[in-house]
Amino acid sequence: MKFLDKVKVYVRSGDGGAGAVSFRREKFIEFGGPDGGDGGRGGDVFIEAVSGLNTLIDYRYQQHFKAKTGMHGMGRNRTGGKGDDVTLKVPVGTQVFSEDEETLICDLTEIGQVFRIAAGGNGGFGNWQFKSSVNQAPRRANPGLEGEELTIWLQLKLIADAGLVGKPNAGKSTFLASVTAARPKIADYPFTTLYPNLGVATVDSHEFVIADIPGLIEGAHEGVGIGDRFLGHVERTRVLLHLVSAVEEDVALAYTTVRRELELYDPELIEKPEIVALSQIDTVDDETRRDKLDQLAEASGVKPLALSAVTKHGMPEALRRLRREIAGMEDTAAEDLAADDRRRFGASLKEEDWRG
Repeated sequence: MKFLDKVKVYVRSGDGGAGAVSFRREKFIEFGGPDGGDGGRGGDVFIEAVSGLNTLIDYRYQQHFKAKTGMHGMGRNRTGGKGDDVTLKVPVGTQVFSEDEETLICDLTEIGQVFRIAAGGNGGFGNWQFKSSVNQAPRRANPGLEGEELTIWLQLKLIADAGLVGKPNAGKSTFLASVTAARPKIADYPFTTLYPNLGVATVDSHEFVIADIPGLIEGAHEGVGIGDRFLGHVERTRVLLHLVSAVEEDVALAYTTVRRELELYDPELIEKPEIVALSQIDTVDDETRRDKLDQLAEASGVKPLALSAVTKHGMPEALRRLRREIAGMEDTAAEDLAADDRRRFGASLKEEDWRG
C-alpha cells in the first residue's frame, strides 16, 4: 500500500428540499386550505477517525464528495426526508485544514472522533407556513437553502509513542525491523526509507508504537534530500530515539546536523525527551567504538547507548529506556490531571479520592 499523508479534497453538503404549494382537496370539504409540506434538510458532510487505516491513499482516487439534496415537500403536510450524509473515513491523527493550508478546522486524535465539515442546507417552507388571517390561500413556498461548498486539506500525522530520527543509513529501519513485526525496506544505500513506517514493540509485557521516518541531512529544511516533510510524523511522539551510525567519520557532526534540522523545522521537537544511541557498532572494532561513544557523549551531553541490531547488543535496554520515558510521561499527565481536579473542586477532596 502506497503511503500518502497529504491530500486536497472538495466537499459539498446537500441543498435543502423545496417547500410544496398544495391545497387540501376532499369531498364535502369546500375550503380545505393550504397543506404543502416543508422541504427536507440537505445531507451533511462528516469526517471520522477510524481504526485500520494509516494512509490517505483512498483520497488519491476520489477527491470530490457531495451529500444528497433533501427531498421536496409534498401535499397533505408531508415534510420531505433529509438528504443522505457523506462521511469521510480517515486514519487517527488526521488534521483538517481549510484551503489556505494554515487554518486548522479539526484534529482527529482518537478513534471514533467525528466532526461535521459542512452542514446541509435547511429545507424551504411549504405554503401552509404562510397562511394568515388576511391570506387564507397562499400560493408561495420557499426553495431550500444551498449547501456549503469548500476545499479542505487532509494532513496525516502518525500517532506513535516513540520516534526514530537520524541521518540516512543510521540503522533506523533495521532497528524497527528487529524490535517489531514491521518489514521496512532495508538496503546499503541512502534514503532506502522514502515513507514513514510504524511498528509495535513489546517489552516487559508492555506495548508501544515506534515511528521510523526518512533520514535527515544538512539542508533538509530547504528541501535537500527528501526534505523535512515527514518530520510532522514525530511531532506527536513522546520520546525520540536518535541513532548515529558508528560508520560515520564524525559522529558529533552527524548528531548536531540532525538536531539542527529538527530545531529549524520546529523548536519544540528538540524539547522532547531524547535517547541517544550509537548504532551499527558491530561494524567497528572495540577501540573505535569507545572513541566514537566518547565523541557522541561530548556532543550530546548524555551517555549514549551502544546498539547492534545484528547481534542484538543493547536492544533490550533501548526498548526499556523508551518504555520508561513513555511511562514517565503518562504518570506526569495523570498527576497534572489530578492537580487540575484539586484546583477545580477545592481542597475538600481527600487524597485517595483524586488518586483513584
